[in-house]
Amino acid sequence: MAVSFDLFGTLVAVDRPADPATAVGRELEASGVTVPDGWARAYRTPQVETVEGAEVSLLEHVGAILAGDPDDPVPPDARTVRRALLRAFDTGVRTRAGAERAVAAAAERGPVGVLSNCSVPGLVARTLDRSTLDPGRFEAVVASVDVGWRKPHPHAFEAVADRLDVRVADLVHVGDDPRTDGGATDAGARAVLLESVPLADLPDHLDG
Repeated sequence: MAVSFDLFGTLVAVDRPADPATAVGRELEASGVTVPDGWARAYRTPQVETVEGAEVSLLEHVGAILAGDPDDPVPPDARTVRRALLRAFDTGVRTRAGAERAVAAAAERGPVGVLSNCSVPGLVARTLDRSTLDPGRFEAVVASVDVGWRKPHPHAFEAVADRLDVRVADLVHVGDDPRTDGGATDAGARAVLLESVPLADLPDHLDG
């Protein structure tokens, strides 16, 4: 058996920007990047065509907006935009009560990983670093932006199972969102939702 954990809302709580478009625009401008007129509207409008269930990197989304700015014929360097995105979403991180014990208990029973929906490159790893969780407990950290698929798509669960070197049927996924994390069941794994099994009860639940 292997266990994967959702990150945001399950292992950690974060202070999300109240207005992501404003937060991103502010950090871009602080980096010397010209934000075009109509920025907020463009930010909230899909810029990249994709298929259902696929993840679009926010770096690609924002890059498409900036590349279309007629007043700035030279798009900013992708590294500059990436750093601005991380600053915009790198807010307060609080490890949830019971998370450390739950992860430790899972690690005693098999390989453990993180499977998180996140469109900001690097944000999952940074959030883990800022939490009090022991990074050595995780044998795989999978963000949707890295594998191209969001939960509840089966490919997301297949990706973390592959990284943990187990069959999807041998994967237990723990999360707080019935719609996304609950998709583990349709993928062939086993979903454990916090509304039914709180983190504090997870060790005993895994034994059962």
